[in-house]
Amino acid sequence: ENLGSLKLDVDKIALTEKKQRQKLSVILEAVAKCLQLEESQLKWSVESILAKDLLSTLHLLVAIAKHFEPTLALPPNVQVETITIETTSRGLKTSNAVEYITEKKENIEAQSKDDAFDELFICAPDKLDAVKKALLQFVDQHVGKLGLNVKDIESQFSDGVILLLLIGQLEGYFLNLRNFFLTPASTMEMLHNVNLALELLAEGGLLNFPVNSE
Repeated sequence: ENLGSLKLDVDKIALTEKKQRQKLSVILEAVAKCLQLEESQLKWSVESILAKDLLSTLHLLVAIAKHFEPTLALPPNVQVETITIETTSRGLKTSNAVEYITEKKENIEAQSKDDAFDELFICAPDKLDAVKKALLQFVDQHVGKLGLNVKDIESQFSDGVILLLLIGQLEGYFLNLRNFFLTPASTMEMLHNVNLALELLAEGGLLNFPVNSE
């Protein structure tokens, strides 16, 4: 509830297993919605969490942490060996497998090359204001045609409106006002705008790395 800025309609204390299962179902449905995951992408379930399955619980917590705290330094290559025991007509059959709780190191190394902005933050933070000023002039030049004025990158881009209008101006198309919230009144409406902007950038081939809409 705290991380997702939402209120879940569940009992604080559920004593029976039936009520616990119902409560978990509501919570995990909200988690999947917040994390924007399809059912096929989930590495946990109501039954596995209810059964105190450690792997499922770890996968769930890591997914939540990565979504809401993307800068959290989770160690790569955290893995466990799982042993599956199956009863067959000939007796017990066991199989071993390795399951990764956090990302494999080679994947992280491929993504970890610093881009120009990483270098700027690390090596020349004193030049950040100059870069911000140049970006503001660029944005103003284009959204100014719509009678808009951008003075602050952090606050005015947070609800996705300016970003969407800027993309429309640069790409030369009109965004249907029914597709986004021009005056968003909630976090969910702002997230809708930002997600739409990221989708448009990805479709246009302008965004080839993951961006956390939160």
